[in-house]
Parts: sequence; C-alpha cells; structure tokens
Amino acid sequence: MPHDFNQHVIEEFRANNGRVGGYFEGARLLLLTTTGARSGKPHTTPVGYLADGGERVLVIASAGGSPRHPAWFHNLLANPRVTVEDGVFTYEADAVVLEGDERDRLFARAVEADPGWAEYQAKTDRVIPVVALYEIRQGPPNVAASSPGAALKVIHDGIRRELALIRKDITTAGAGLGAQLRVNCLTLCQGLHNHHTGEDMGIFPYLAGRHPELAPVMARLADEHQQVARLIEELRTVVADGDPRRLLSEVERLTDRLEAHLAYEEAQLIPPLDGTAVSTG
Repeated sequence: MPHDFNQHVIEEFRANNGRVGGYFEGARLLLLTTTGARSGKPHTTPVGYLADGGERVLVIASAGGSPRHPAWFHNLLANPRVTVEDGVFTYEADAVVLEGDERDRLFARAVEADPGWAEYQAKTDRVIPVVALYEIRQGPPNVAASSPGAALKVIHDGIRRELALIRKDITTAGAGLGAQLRVNCLTLCQGLHNHHTGEDMGIFPYLAGRHPELAPVMARLADEHQQVARLIEELRTVVADGDPRRLLSEVERLTDRLEAHLAYEEAQLIPPLDGTAVSTG
C-alpha cells in the first residue's frame, strides 16, 4: 500500500486505540513494526490478523496478490524480532514463518473466514506465506494510556470491540460455525478469563488495601466476575455444538452482562486509580 495511506491508518489506529475507518473499518488490524533488512531502521505497517489462541496471532503476507512478498515479510526473515500493537497492548514478538501442512491448514482456515485470501492467492504464482507472531512476555502489560484509569478503559474498550466483531461474524456465518469463528470465540473467552484473573490478583487487592470504603464495590465486582465466568463456560459449550443461532444468543447474553459490569467497574474504579474522589454509589 502507498506510504501516505499506511501512515494515515497508523496515526488513526494509535489515536483511537485500534479503531480505524475506511478500508480497514470493522477488520481485525494490528500494527507490525519490523527492522529493515537493509537499512536496519524500524518500519511500521498495518496488517490484518487472525486470532489463534492466547499464545500467538497470525498474519498473512498477501500483498494483495502481488507477485512479490511485501517488504515487511522480507524484513522479518532477516530480523524475526518484531513489535506488535493491537490497539490495547504493545509487545515484542518472535515471527515464525509457517510451512507445510500447518501453513496450508491455517491458510485454509483464513479462506473459510474470508474468501478474499483465496482471491489473492489466485492472482500470484508464489505461495502466500502465513506467519505466526509469538508474544515475548516481559513484565507487566504495556498499555498506551495516560493513567491507570485510562489504561483500564482502553482494555475494556478492546473487549467491547472484539465482542462487536464476533457478533458481526456470527450473523454472516451461515448454517454452521467456521473454524476461525470458533477460534475467535475461544480466544475471547481466554482473554476475558485472563483479564479478570489479573484484576482479582492485582488491581482489586491494590485498591482494597488503599480504599477500605470500596469493600462493597469490590465484593460486587468479584461476584460479577463469577457470573461472567459461568457465561464464558456456557459460551465454550455452545461453540463446541456449532449452532450459530445458539452462539449468537449466548454472545448477546455475555455482551449484556459484560457491558453492565464494565460500566460499573469504570465508574467505581477509575476515580481511585487516578487519584480523584472515590464514589461508592
């Protein structure tokens, strides 16, 4: 894509915590920063991605079906350490080019989710690469936010965005659930579990120790985490059954419960996190 177009998308992505309009509106998008194979300079490119569980995400070097691999792919071949921005977190990752049956299976899964990938492959003689990006965990998560309260809101908005994308995916799924939609749902389930576990072990004890007046709030939030956990387990079961109508119903139930939970948590926890007046209403 032209440099000016990419730069506009990058700026919009960073300004809106992963939300962009135009060509990429409603897409799962990340910013991939590679090291130039010849220049040694960082190069950032917006690319679509596929969820693949909690340990890695997948990117596809389609270049729109061009006869040549995109520049970012050549860069990561020379320097596999990359930086990923997903709109919520920024992290270092190791890029691994997948081969053989694994590459073919995952490319087929991508095509099932979006036939456009097959159209790109049909335009070129090269085998379009599939690349796995494995997060390198280094300390606490890096969230681009101005304060702890703002960071909480960014994380919550990322959850909201993924729920909206999954609801959109389900409504276009047809008679059955595709493999990628199943992965998206299960990745969301794991992400929610991890987020709530982190809150239970980190932010909640931190605030409880400094604001004892928040005890009723913390008790309610802990109970709501248990309610959400039960909905997540029910969602996992429905994903296994493969009925998109039941899945949409369960996702809507989870969305309604989560929206109420996230709104209450933000109203109660953002002020003390940012050092302003505490509300216990």
